[in-house]
Amino acid sequence: MSKLTKNQKLSVGKIEAGKLYTLSEASALVKDISTTKFDASVDVDVRLGIDPRKSNQMVRGVVSLPNGTGKKVRVLALCTPEKEEEAKAAGADFVGLNEYIDKIKGGWTDVDVIITMPSIMGKIGALGRVLGPRGLMPNPKSGTVTNEIGDAVREVKQGKIDFKVDKAGIVHTSVGKVSFTAEQIYGNAKEFIMTLVKLKPSMAKGAYIKSIYLSSTMSAGIKIDPKSIED
Repeated sequence: MSKLTKNQKLSVGKIEAGKLYTLSEASALVKDISTTKFDASVDVDVRLGIDPRKSNQMVRGVVSLPNGTGKKVRVLALCTPEKEEEAKAAGADFVGLNEYIDKIKGGWTDVDVIITMPSIMGKIGALGRVLGPRGLMPNPKSGTVTNEIGDAVREVKQGKIDFKVDKAGIVHTSVGKVSFTAEQIYGNAKEFIMTLVKLKPSMAKGAYIKSIYLSSTMSAGIKIDPKSIED
């Protein structure tokens, strides 16, 4: 196990052992404990009281973060020629069809989100082996397969993200940067957690939100009192 640096020891010392913080307190503290020289991401980890092995307890969805992600999201719009200008006007970084399908077949995946149209999914299905493992496969449930290409591109650029519970029952996502204000971090984190609450499977029994941690890149996690989320 690597030793903590002087700054990391100081940041860990600012977290009171055994304390459950409110989301508001954690949103301010996570800025204070960040020790990186770059603009670190702020992450939320939520452990859910579900069995992700059961299809009727799967939790996945999308959320539009009110204050954006703080990241430059590279969007590829795979669309028919008549939709290309719409995609470009909405801010898509790459726009086209067959040429990009060929590039992806060759291993190119230098994008964060791919948006396409229902009529094109037949061509894209063959890319599953490349896109699937990287989480890039367009999906109607996440809003990335639609005829409203321009709207979809704008939403992603403005802070729309998709998430899915992992095999351990944990949902992890980034909700901003440490350069954000505490209020912006709070607003994004609360929107994400409340979206999870709304997605509670009817078959889930007992406590649904088991634990919540807020952290920044390379920082310790701040444990949040789930009861504080609705404050």
